[in-house]
Amino acid sequence: MAAPERLSAAALKAVNAGPHVLSVLTYWEVILKSASGKLDVGDPRVWWETALADFAATALPLSSSHVTEIHHLAAIHRDPVDRGLIAQATVEDLTLVTTDETITRYTSGNLRIIR
Repeated sequence: MAAPERLSAAALKAVNAGPHVLSVLTYWEVILKSASGKLDVGDPRVWWETALADFAATALPLSSSHVTEIHHLAAIHRDPVDRGLIAQATVEDLTLVTTDETITRYTSGNLRIIR
């Protein structure tokens, strides 16, 4: 959110077009990085509410079907949050917008990624 210049033209177009869904896993990652000093967003609770409002986004909770999908993922990516985002996008038939090159190795008929 703070660095839209890092997004490709295709990713920026997708973000601007919507609809928007933000995973609670993203919120979790912001909380973890904020607590460890790796990310400064001020109060992460305020950041989350602002992100949802600014993007007119719906929050996507983690469900048991998402966790099951994580189990089926190849062990390409070790980051548990990213694996969760991949699983959510797969199960919910969403397009995942990311700058993470490793995630693109999961692209299949069941997962759409815009990088």
